[in-house]
Amino acid sequence: MTAATHETPATAPAATRSPAAPSRKVRGREERSPAASIALHATLILATVIAAFPVVWILFISLGPKNAWQQPSEVLKDLSFHNYADVLAHSDLPQWFLNTVVVAGGTTVLGVFLAATAGYAVSRMKFPGSRQLMWTFLVTQMFPSIVLIVPLYLLLSELDLLDNYLGLILAYATTAVPFCAWMMKGYFDTIPKEIDEAGRVDGLTPIGTFWRLIVPLAKPGLAVTAFYSFLTAWGEVAYATQFMQSDHYTLAVGIRTFAQDQRPDWAWTSATAIIITVPAALVFMLVQRSLVSGLTAGGTKS
Repeated sequence: MTAATHETPATAPAATRSPAAPSRKVRGREERSPAASIALHATLILATVIAAFPVVWILFISLGPKNAWQQPSEVLKDLSFHNYADVLAHSDLPQWFLNTVVVAGGTTVLGVFLAATAGYAVSRMKFPGSRQLMWTFLVTQMFPSIVLIVPLYLLLSELDLLDNYLGLILAYATTAVPFCAWMMKGYFDTIPKEIDEAGRVDGLTPIGTFWRLIVPLAKPGLAVTAFYSFLTAWGEVAYATQFMQSDHYTLAVGIRTFAQDQRPDWAWTSATAIIITVPAALVFMLVQRSLVSGLTAGGTKS
């Protein structure tokens, strides 16, 4: 008797297999389509061009001859820095620049000191009137600077501080300190209070704790405060026009003398405008790393 052989069912030929359906890539919720990406980049490029065009145009005009803004094609034929040399040699720009550096530097130092100490005091210490103090700072921000010119003028006149660097610095501090104090309080609130307690355990006084422990951790906040205080004084016009005389004009006021109604000198005006922007850009470059760094970076590291 022969043994029956069991055959396995034959597999289907490879040619008759149904091809597998290609897998469709499912786009994530945060992924953009190519069309959306192109539209976004085009919008950003357009916004950049619109923002940069005024600065580039003023720089372009400052490198050309007189009245180059009326004939821009003439600028390319005579590109030079003669407008910068002329305005530095034949105007009071060096004196205006020195005046502005003194006022802006003093405002920055005073603004950072007052804002940091006031913000730290309200953040860490409980004393009568602390809440009212911060609300007073907030209320002062509601008034535009033009409204405060008359009372500040009368006050500086009584103190004999008109046409005086200190008087203008104090006037600018009234604008910079309230906003910066609120901002510094927010920075100090995010720093753990255990750091203050550790300083007291180590025998530090409150001032020593603030200076040696808290200030290094609050460098980003101090950088923003310094930058805001500097810009408040560097480009301000209204207070400097009313409180200072020609010998103490700042850059923002002095540049107006080049744009008289009868015969405006746009070449000198554009060159001076570029000169004014350079220090502000340098200050921003110096503090930009602190502006974007973490507030308490390294504060809790062992």
